[in-house]
Amino acid sequence: MKIVKNPMQACFCRLKAKGDGRMKNYARELDMELERIRAAGLRPRLLLHACCAPCSSYTLEYLAEYFDITLFFYNPNISPEREYMHRAAELARFVRSASFAQDVRLLTAEYDAAPFFEMARGLEAEAEGGARCKKCYYLRLKETARAAANARFDYFCTTLSISPYKDAGALNEIGGELAEQYGVRYLFSDFKKKGGYQRSIALSKEYHLYRQNYCGCVYSKSAAERRAHEQHS
Repeated sequence: MKIVKNPMQACFCRLKAKGDGRMKNYARELDMELERIRAAGLRPRLLLHACCAPCSSYTLEYLAEYFDITLFFYNPNISPEREYMHRAAELARFVRSASFAQDVRLLTAEYDAAPFFEMARGLEAEAEGGARCKKCYYLRLKETARAAANARFDYFCTTLSISPYKDAGALNEIGGELAEQYGVRYLFSDFKKKGGYQRSIALSKEYHLYRQNYCGCVYSKSAAERRAHEQHS
């Protein structure tokens, strides 16, 4: 068995090394997996990491007929605490309201930003989408994988790939490595494809969902505020 002292750093190094490779069609991989599940007459248990209600909307609509889904709201990157609580409450409201989410359960982690700030130390000046964001993917997916393994879920996944600002290749690469580490299958996916992002916008309007203007962390909030200031100056 290979022992890695710092699995987050090792995973990130492999991501950089593979970054120039041809992008896999993760949307097609997802559809092939869903067809296998349908053909076998199965309804596996899926622990689905959720970053917010808008990103969960189309993802749940797409997956609900195939899986017994538990949403896992674990996002230590989100600041301040009131923003975390607002996003969690909005997700809970959506799950109660959407007809296709009536059988979906929601697990909300207590607010604790310490793991994020510990992870981000030394990366505060990184641009959005860079090394800090990749490690944030890892942080959230690792906790999802750990929780999925402990509760004996069949799969784990995340809603993050629905955003055009998130690196689906990196998310799936990390998910695949964590699947091997924890012994739970990762549901390879790219939910933004096939009009997924556009559908999430339509569902957000239909259910009057709160759509935040920054990813969640203090660094993305500052970047959003700078962009807003530049647009109005």
